[in-house]
Amino acid sequence: METYGRILNMAMPAFLVLVLIEKAYGWYVKKDAFKPMDTLASMSSGYTNVVKDVLGLSVSIISYKWMVEHWAFFEIKSGVGTVVVAFVVMDLAGYWGHRLSHGINFLWNQHLVHHSSEEFNLACALRQSISNLVNVFTVFLLPAALLGVPVSVIAVVAPIHLFAQFWYHTVYIGRLGILEHIIVTPSHHRVHHAINTEYLDKNHGQIFIIWDKIFGTFQQELPNVPPVYGITRPVQTHNPLKINFSHIWLLITDAYRASRWQDKLKIWFMPTGWRPADVAEAFPVNKIEDVYRFERFAPAAPPALVGWIWVQFMVTFWLMVYLFANITQIGSPNMFYYGGFIFLTVFSYTELMDRNPNALFWEVAKNALGLGLIYYLGDWFGISATLPWATNAIMAYFAVSTATTAYFCSQKNQVVLRAKRAEA
Repeated sequence: METYGRILNMAMPAFLVLVLIEKAYGWYVKKDAFKPMDTLASMSSGYTNVVKDVLGLSVSIISYKWMVEHWAFFEIKSGVGTVVVAFVVMDLAGYWGHRLSHGINFLWNQHLVHHSSEEFNLACALRQSISNLVNVFTVFLLPAALLGVPVSVIAVVAPIHLFAQFWYHTVYIGRLGILEHIIVTPSHHRVHHAINTEYLDKNHGQIFIIWDKIFGTFQQELPNVPPVYGITRPVQTHNPLKINFSHIWLLITDAYRASRWQDKLKIWFMPTGWRPADVAEAFPVNKIEDVYRFERFAPAAPPALVGWIWVQFMVTFWLMVYLFANITQIGSPNMFYYGGFIFLTVFSYTELMDRNPNALFWEVAKNALGLGLIYYLGDWFGISATLPWATNAIMAYFAVSTATTAYFCSQKNQVVLRAKRAEA
């Protein structure tokens, strides 16, 4: 936890800077629209994912350590060759895990959030799952375990392999010549994120594109088929916690409503998107039929609201940096209370981004929890030892945040009332 937290405290500012550089380039050079709310939603989804990972809120059906201890044929030491083997095996495992996540109904829930943005940019690379509470894909690392690749090597290679998937989430890099035949490029990954019929469920590779070519899932970006991004059942929200569990909730309700017991059971293992015929007829869901003509999700966002969400985003960033830097001192169970506060914070301000009237309720709940934690602990998780003024500043933030959210909710309510009066 502590080591990963330190890594993230170095990586998060770098990712934020790169996202903003890409946005500035698109705005100033390419004259592309800057959609701040989608960008903020993507990066906020990243917040929830890294907090979950640092707190260790997931379990593996079978751990890599156990496989090495019980099944390894050899015992090899760490070295350059070992790292290369680990990286290649991890990438092959990633390909199959990624492919199955696209192909099986219940597995799609833990990957859907990554595809939920209707934009394709560096920010959407940060849309990572919190719903993968049970890791079923560790078994794909079996070849590395059989070769005796040490756990310590996998622990080092895993974050490198993950972070190396960041750069190709962009529309501003074209084809890359010979590299197109070896590694996953932005062109390949644009295909993967597209919902065009020609592109669906293609290019599952994470670092090496060769796996797609070997296993028959490769598709080149076509010059006459511009990629359209998102998912065919749009989530219609900026709230990452809602997005993360939207598909599993649909599966649960469909299984409950299905009249046939066979359908109640097989819905979980059928291809992604399958629904029992009787349920689909009685309870239709919104699905994009024409990828070139559909209404994108973009709630009205006046500049003042956008500015306030940036404030919320940066305050949350600072609070996370403090958590990751001091997680050992904060300890258990306090670090889980802190993590819960971060989740509630993101839930609250993304509800405001959606212009939901219940945003004020969640904001009050978040700030009440924060004040309760300060009362219980005596300050903000020991921060007074280094920053004596910080606890008072945090309490002032709670007050300002509640008042500001109330203001924007009231503005939204006034707009709704005026619309209803106009209709009357």
